[in-house]
Amino acid sequence: MKIDLTLLLSAILAAVLPGAALAENGIETLIGHVEPQAIGGTLVDIRLLNTGTATMQADVADMVEAQLVRPGALGTGRTVMLRRDPATPAALSIAPRSFATARYRLEPDAFQDGALLSIPSWSGQAVMLVAAPAPNRTTHPASDADTQVAAAPVGTPTPATPSPSDRTVGNAFLENLSAYQPIYAAYGPSTNSEARIQLSFKYQLFGSQAREDRPALGDGFYFAYTQRMFWDLGAHSSPFRNIDFQPELFYTTPPKALSAKATLSAQVGLRHESNGRDGDFSRSLNTVYVATMAAFSLGNETRLIVAPRAWLYAGDLSDNPDIRRYRGNSDLFVEIGQDDGLRLSTSSRMNFGSGKGSIAADLSYPLRRILGGGPDFYLFGQSFVGYGENLLDYNRRTTRLRIGVALVR
Repeated sequence: MKIDLTLLLSAILAAVLPGAALAENGIETLIGHVEPQAIGGTLVDIRLLNTGTATMQADVADMVEAQLVRPGALGTGRTVMLRRDPATPAALSIAPRSFATARYRLEPDAFQDGALLSIPSWSGQAVMLVAAPAPNRTTHPASDADTQVAAAPVGTPTPATPSPSDRTVGNAFLENLSAYQPIYAAYGPSTNSEARIQLSFKYQLFGSQAREDRPALGDGFYFAYTQRMFWDLGAHSSPFRNIDFQPELFYTTPPKALSAKATLSAQVGLRHESNGRDGDFSRSLNTVYVATMAAFSLGNETRLIVAPRAWLYAGDLSDNPDIRRYRGNSDLFVEIGQDDGLRLSTSSRMNFGSGKGSIAADLSYPLRRILGGGPDFYLFGQSFVGYGENLLDYNRRTTRLRIGVALVR
């Protein structure tokens, strides 16, 4: 028999209790979804609803006390603890009249068939935990597809055959994939690299274990890939003048809350950069880097991120032996802006011995706020002044100004 937790929202209460910390911030809380896990334990999704007209910040506790009560046996309930899932950050930004989801986990031995689960410190709402047998199958063993069907919320139709365009089918680790650096396309005339296109993603190597509430050292390991393409649209046949390939392996520490409005984390990694060419146009280098990253909530829906980074060159630099003179060994990333508004990102590097370096700035704004709807892009402006916008031109000083659109900023 499989255990399936069917979420039955009771009509007890849907509003938070007076005096709760989240209620004081204008955020209503309710239990949104309960889901079983194949390895035992129970996922509990908490929906945080911002009923106000401004973006709100919600602090998500590591541990929350909950109650399991048998119907008709009030007063004889059991106290259990919900633990915040590692994938849920300690602070969530919630847009006005929208909601965010905080995922928690109930320990495996806490399940009680027919019990009401409630979180008194957050809400007067309760959900019932119901055990149901798996579908009767006499000739086929249970599969992941069976679990997905059984775990679907009441009233959710499950298609007999998934769409051929649905790449989640058979790709159990797709949730490990996420954006890394900005993704954009921008254009500025009168240069030999008029257009610049960037693609970037990262992959959490042990993400499935982290989601299964098995926190371990490996949770912070990522593989990332970034590709920058410099397109000379003004030349005959419009060739790509240079393409920089940047794979890397890095480890990121969990964010540490310094206060209600500040978090700190660190990242250490190994990065390879090359342009895939040969002869005099070949460029490549390897760096080992360490970075600290601090985020601050400034109020008025504004957030500041400061991330200094330092690196050492490793391996062969024969393709560009003097690159340290132009790139130095450190950079500083600073970003300030609103989650749903204007955002400015800057990155600068400097070799104080040679006096050479660069500064880049990206400015972005949601396009739908300008058009009153439309595609989900960001209007994107980009500038660069200094040495080494790409590997091919690492020792040339250039000035660039481009405008375009971004998917990720």
